[in-house]
Amino acid sequence: MELSPIVTKEEWLAARKELLEQEKEVTRARDALSAARRALPRVLVEKDYTFESPEGTLTLLDLFQGRRQLIVRHFMFAPEAEAGCPGCSMQADSVGHLAHLHNRDTSFVMVALAPIAKIEAFRARMGWDLPFVSSFGTEFNRDFQVSTDRGEIPGISSFIREGDAVYHTNSVYDRGGEVTLNTYNYLELTLLGRQEEGLAHPWDWWRLHDSYEDANAKGPGENWWNGQDKFRS
Repeated sequence: MELSPIVTKEEWLAARKELLEQEKEVTRARDALSAARRALPRVLVEKDYTFESPEGTLTLLDLFQGRRQLIVRHFMFAPEAEAGCPGCSMQADSVGHLAHLHNRDTSFVMVALAPIAKIEAFRARMGWDLPFVSSFGTEFNRDFQVSTDRGEIPGISSFIREGDAVYHTNSVYDRGGEVTLNTYNYLELTLLGRQEEGLAHPWDWWRLHDSYEDANAKGPGENWWNGQDKFRS
């Protein structure tokens, strides 16, 4: 990769001010997109979904923990897999302290298809204290388009409740969820960026956070995206 030219501090400041105008345009566009997202219609969730947790069986309403909103991170972890998806694991590493979401009347949970015993073992390995539940044996993943005939796909869904009535308000898939990946957000502020040029696939460098020094560790693989292109952002 060819590096940028070396200039004086004054020249850099002038170039930085020009870039600032572009950043402001992107910020305004993102604000408009967020407003359009909030204006999406909502759908009443009529199925009685249940999930397995370390504390026992929970309903979708239980996952709200009494709060008005719920964010679900669809975590790719197939029942037959020994570990979760490296990309979804990077997303989990990026989740901050949940007190900030809770203060905005919003709960957060990771939902994976693997049995809860496998999830708990993997969660302990990763050192996460995030809430995880299992949707094993239910239609939840398929109904929200993250389990398909070709495999699992990553996604984030949001819900709101009015009393005991739960409504699905939004879902994003693939690059639509990149905004939550702080590793990418920080790398985008550097000169070298994501450093994915020359890779067969942009995600080839991803590893579980305890596996980067393991020469035999594998990333998501060529077919980690096995889903439906119509949902790709």
